[in-house]
Amino acid sequence: MVDAPPLKARTQEGEPLAKVPPPPGCKFGRILLKLSGEALQGSTGYGIDPAVLDTIAREIAEVHALGVQVAIVIGGGNIFRGIAGTAQGMDRATADYMGMLATVMNAIALQDACERRGIHTRVQSAITMQELAEPYIRRRAIRHLEKGRVVIFGAGTGNPFFTTDTAASLRGMEIGADVIMKATKVDGVYDKDPKKHADAKMFERLSYIDALKMGLKVMDATALSLCMDNKMPILVFNMSGGAKGAGNVLRAVRGEAVGTVVKD
Repeated sequence: MVDAPPLKARTQEGEPLAKVPPPPGCKFGRILLKLSGEALQGSTGYGIDPAVLDTIAREIAEVHALGVQVAIVIGGGNIFRGIAGTAQGMDRATADYMGMLATVMNAIALQDACERRGIHTRVQSAITMQELAEPYIRRRAIRHLEKGRVVIFGAGTGNPFFTTDTAASLRGMEIGADVIMKATKVDGVYDKDPKKHADAKMFERLSYIDALKMGLKVMDATALSLCMDNKMPILVFNMSGGAKGAGNVLRAVRGEAVGTVVKD
């Protein structure tokens, strides 16, 4: 495994983070991919499906091979969801911390799958666990990306009461990503549940305000508001691994029309 040469994107004291120029044939130079924990469980309904994990790693490898810098925020719902624990009477903060630990397990599994495909990968955790992952340090994360490494962020924001959607929004802005790409099991954002309503309409483009007003499940309100305030585009697309989801990360990076774009 050989590190890609570093790109000329540096953070200087008092200066904004320079945008990374996209490689030839690509629309983005640096992306933040948001994966749900449920995306790893496949049809098993729980835990991690090795075949699904390998498929996700392959798609990441395809994008990485183009020279695009890839950072990932991963959820933990396939192992434990804080909201589910709260519903059963557990203290919310305790349940959320357990959910953060689940995201680190997923991050380590994804790191292993990526490295088996020859990609140098770093896991950074918002909760210190030095034997398993680096602590989250913004400048170190950016430097890893410049060196051509894939960076996987675990443990959400490190704080209870915040979702991994919020963590994705926060990390995306901290590292200067061009877009937050939220992988889902449907083709984009619909006006109603397409699994229950045959006449559901998918939006190709949405404004942040419309998404908030209509209560559409793009991201939770905190994450969406954070993106709106900082003008961070969101792409919601299908990465379920089926015929419609396969290869969508690569297509989106190349600028093809995929999913729903949420921006001003």
